[in-house]
Amino acid sequence: MVAAAVSDSKPTWEAKPKPTIDLSPSTPSSTGFLKFESQLMSAIDQRLGSPYRWGATGPNRFDCSGFVWAIYQATGINFERESARSLFAHFEPPPVEEQFKFGTLVFFSGLTHVGVVADEHGFYHASRRHGVIYSEFNDYWLKRIDGFRRVPLNVQVAQK
Repeated sequence: MVAAAVSDSKPTWEAKPKPTIDLSPSTPSSTGFLKFESQLMSAIDQRLGSPYRWGATGPNRFDCSGFVWAIYQATGINFERESARSLFAHFEPPPVEEQFKFGTLVFFSGLTHVGVVADEHGFYHASRRHGVIYSEFNDYWLKRIDGFRRVPLNVQVAQK
């Protein structure tokens, strides 16, 4: 794949839309949830472009589950660092209407890969070939989705 420059000087596979903030009644509290979303987006932005390394949790290299773990740790949401398959077993599925909501975990390829939903158009993940990137939910990825999980936000979000 040949990377073409976009307005923010990042290769096309790193071009990323900001997710639409949804203040649905299912959010714990509007103020707390907005703060969490902002912190999560900041944690993702800080890691975009980082190289992939199997088993790595950062600070400069990540595998897919290490990336997910690191961005939630950065927001003050603590859980054990586990494989994609274990994270799928550990967390509860979201309601269908929240599957493509920012922050939802999305699992692929027989539970061997995990990313974080940006919105209904794409997700963030650590790609073996490109490192931490944004990818669109194209036919390739949509055919490989195994399911979705939500990380519970009942842990105090870190004050920054």
